[in-house]
Amino acid sequence: MTVTYLYHSGFAVEFEDIMLVFDYYKGELPKTAKGKKLYVFSSHYHKDHFQYKVFDWAEGYDVSYILSKDIRTKGPGGRVVKAGKRQELSVDDLQIKTLCSTDEGVAFLVRVKGVTIYHAGDLNWWHWEEESPDYNEKMMNDYQKEIGMIEGEHIDLAFVPLDPRLEGAYGWGMDYFMRHTDTRYLFPMHLWGSYKTIRKFLKDPLSYEYRDRIVRIEKRQQSFVIPVS
Repeated sequence: MTVTYLYHSGFAVEFEDIMLVFDYYKGELPKTAKGKKLYVFSSHYHKDHFQYKVFDWAEGYDVSYILSKDIRTKGPGGRVVKAGKRQELSVDDLQIKTLCSTDEGVAFLVRVKGVTIYHAGDLNWWHWEEESPDYNEKMMNDYQKEIGMIEGEHIDLAFVPLDPRLEGAYGWGMDYFMRHTDTRYLFPMHLWGSYKTIRKFLKDPLSYEYRDRIVRIEKRQQSFVIPVS
């Protein structure tokens, strides 16, 4: 399969006959999308995770949309499935499980073609220095509770926030996720264009035990070929 980084938290995961697009914000669909069935996921309504432009694709592609319930639009008739928090659903051959975000909407765990894909959306350990100790403790507990629901899960591809705005806490969510799941390939996201944050984390002692599984993204529209077996 091929993974293309679009921008921010947006990725396209491509198989021979289908393409999954997660949290489109900016960028272009890979040219290889032509002739393939598209499944478009949006984890919540924030504009850096959902854009109405994705509905334009229904004019040129066979598209199904899996949208968090907080995205209050019907979209193209009959093509939209709304996903609630902590829900399990099927769309064609895709088996989908959702987690509850620590911000808005959901995170997605998708099983398709023998592959398990996790996209966090805004489910993260959001620790802000300007917030109260009570807020930050609740955020920690809420995040760890949600990741506990996929404790030990084998995940082939994971897309997880590594947000530079969190300063010293920037890697806490990613580190906790990696220590509590069996993840093969980890794609940092929610970088706001700061690719140096990935380079920083690769040198951070926090990532020592799993840094060989972190994919180094360097630019928009960058593609990576990932072994399926």
